[in-house]
Amino acid sequence: MTKVTAQLSVSADGFYAGPRFDGDGNWMDSAESAGFFRVTRWVTEVSAWRERQGFAGGEQDTNSAVIAETFEAAGAYVMGRRMADGGEVPWGDEPPFRAPVFVVTHRPRERLLRQGGTSFTFVTEGVASAVEQARAVADGKNVAVAGGGSLVRQVLKAGLLDELELHVVPVVLGTGLRLFDADLDLAEKEAIELTPTRVIHTPEVTHIRYAVNGRAPLVLDDRGSGGGPTVTR
Repeated sequence: MTKVTAQLSVSADGFYAGPRFDGDGNWMDSAESAGFFRVTRWVTEVSAWRERQGFAGGEQDTNSAVIAETFEAAGAYVMGRRMADGGEVPWGDEPPFRAPVFVVTHRPRERLLRQGGTSFTFVTEGVASAVEQARAVADGKNVAVAGGGSLVRQVLKAGLLDELELHVVPVVLGTGLRLFDADLDLAEKEAIELTPTRVIHTPEVTHIRYAVNGRAPLVLDDRGSGGGPTVTR
């Protein structure tokens, strides 16, 4: 059965990149880039990722197996326009996705066809429409929300995400682009509940997979009195 999934590398304090870069100049020289490349270093070192990029070498280890599994499970992708624009040149004529990609945007653009089975369809009707279109062509595989973090939050906020995998890197960035932020619009006594379904630890990164259970009220426990949790209003 098709699931809507997302996976993102984050620092121990929850950042997926350094402070947002909006100015002129080279993004590669920015603090946003420095933070992003630190938390994704484990990815670029493995053979499964390098093979998809057309590079040789790389480690054939547990982390590589996680990347290979992620690629294999995806039948279609959803991503944000900023990620698509930033990746268009580096990905080249044969991007690593090898599946249809639906880009959430406010700016219309003609569909792009690339080698290796990748296409980019630009969706201006919102994130729910992009997910629906991706699901329709995923052929029973997963719809993978590729990012960035803002888009992952939109999908989570809309209640469309079934599974979230965090790749937690042992580094503290202190500041930057945070995955979970106030724009989830949770009420004061509300949370999004997650159930861990898999944990894989390596020296470079810990992979934690969660089933997303949706929004639920926060409840007070009984502080040991034996009466059970109490729903507060």
